[in-house]
Amino acid sequence: MGERKSKLLFNIISPIYGLFYKRQKRRYRGVIDSVKGEIDINQYRTAVDIGCGTGALCSVLNEKGMKVTGIDIAKYMLKVARSKSENKSINFVQTNVLEGLPFDDNSFHIAFASYVAHGLKVEERKRVYAEMSRVAEKWVIIHDYNDKRSLLTSLIEWLEGGDYFNFIENPESEMEDCVTEMKSCFSQVEVINVGRKANWYICKPKR
Repeated sequence: MGERKSKLLFNIISPIYGLFYKRQKRRYRGVIDSVKGEIDINQYRTAVDIGCGTGALCSVLNEKGMKVTGIDIAKYMLKVARSKSENKSINFVQTNVLEGLPFDDNSFHIAFASYVAHGLKVEERKRVYAEMSRVAEKWVIIHDYNDKRSLLTSLIEWLEGGDYFNFIENPESEMEDCVTEMKSCFSQVEVINVGRKANWYICKPKR
């Protein structure tokens, strides 16, 4: 899906996403609690959420005591995020990660992207990985699908026109092999299953 169409679509469906805000927050809380043995985010202080949508993950990270920045290309998604009273201390920024993030190197301890990567073409994903690696001091965490997709998921992703089917072929290898401007994006990638159809891909930025 092209950038203009994607931006338009997410602006249009932002009210629908808003209806699932509380449910998403509960799910993110559960995931974060379930991975404490592998990575405890409570020990980190700053985070950026790439493609934050209505701000559910940002809100949970804020509850954990982190200073959070959420970015999204769709202004109406951000309007929903800003409308939540618990999100007043979160910095929401409208920008496009594919054009480069307006942050210095190592600006955040952790960079998150939840259900963003699968909707991008492979070269776009590499640009996102590279930018996340640049701004993250400690970790990049990609929360996205694994290969245990349902028929409905397959249908929706086909209609959206993203790159879901290529992404799930071997996302770990793609992240490990990610090279942009002759630099590797990550020095290591660990995969943690966080649900029947989802993984956390925990990546160490390459320095």
